[in-house]
Amino acid sequence: MPRTDHDTVRDAIALACRAPSVHNTQPWHWLAGDRSVHLMADWTRRAPNTDPDGRDLLISCGTALHHLTVAFAALGLRAVPTLLPNPAEPEHLAAVTTHPHEPDTDDIALVAAVTRRRTDRRRYSSWPVPTAHLDLLVERAAALGALAVPLADTVQRYRFAHAATAAARGQEADPGYTAELATWAGRGSSAVEGVPARSIPVRTTDVDGIPMRAFPAGTLALSPTGDNEDDGSVLLILGTTDDDARARLRAGQAASAVLLTATDLGLATCPMSQPLETPRYRAEIRDRFLDGAGHPQLVIRIGYAPTSAHPLPPTPRRPLSDVFAYLPGMAPQQR
Repeated sequence: MPRTDHDTVRDAIALACRAPSVHNTQPWHWLAGDRSVHLMADWTRRAPNTDPDGRDLLISCGTALHHLTVAFAALGLRAVPTLLPNPAEPEHLAAVTTHPHEPDTDDIALVAAVTRRRTDRRRYSSWPVPTAHLDLLVERAAALGALAVPLADTVQRYRFAHAATAAARGQEADPGYTAELATWAGRGSSAVEGVPARSIPVRTTDVDGIPMRAFPAGTLALSPTGDNEDDGSVLLILGTTDDDARARLRAGQAASAVLLTATDLGLATCPMSQPLETPRYRAEIRDRFLDGAGHPQLVIRIGYAPTSAHPLPPTPRRPLSDVFAYLPGMAPQQR
């Protein structure tokens, strides 16, 4: 592998850090050498009441890892990640090497989507998601080792809503969970982490009975359609055949591919981990919608935002200096 230019590495990592993460905790740390980049889990940023076994954290890191490969591809480098390269260091999630690559139109489209993607928790319009778009999202997820199952059928959505509502009620009855949510949400304009008030709807909404996470202190105006128009969104369940750390990282990579592809197609998206954060209801969703053959890792709501909806601002990110460092002796020389 050739040496990678330091500016290219920094630019790619900055784009990788635009990835979504549970409660916008940004639980990653990057280390760079002269021929590799390493993704490390920052377990101090796990939200233990929301994510007791760290599954959401690993999915979040997998999403950032795929964002990194997208960024490198657009910058003329094919990134090859090796997952969990050192069993003795479970926090070492991936080692990434790069090789020369000629960017194509897909590479440019996906990297452009990195800075345009938003998590939109509002209701969507009644416009249906084209089958061809769903087929492409399923294909992109499969290429990264994940199963993607769309739930567009009314009966399926009703059954999913029942499990999601029960999971949400259980969490919201837990004082530890609500305190944790208040810690990470409703932050002001100067925050560099957590979910800002401007990204949270002024009141908690549901979509065909499916609850959105009840973040506190939101100031985001609801979509102009309010509750008067049917929501034409589709729920996409991402699953994996295994349920270990490697599988969860792959689920995160697939989630990134789905989110960026959907953004490029002009679709609004909202990752939903809450229905899967309670083991009982995660198992129910596995048995009902994945036939017990796969493990659900994340749900993504996909649809069209109303044309009159106000654009969403970007959520904040931690300074690069907080999440990135060079391996010893690898920092560029000061000029």
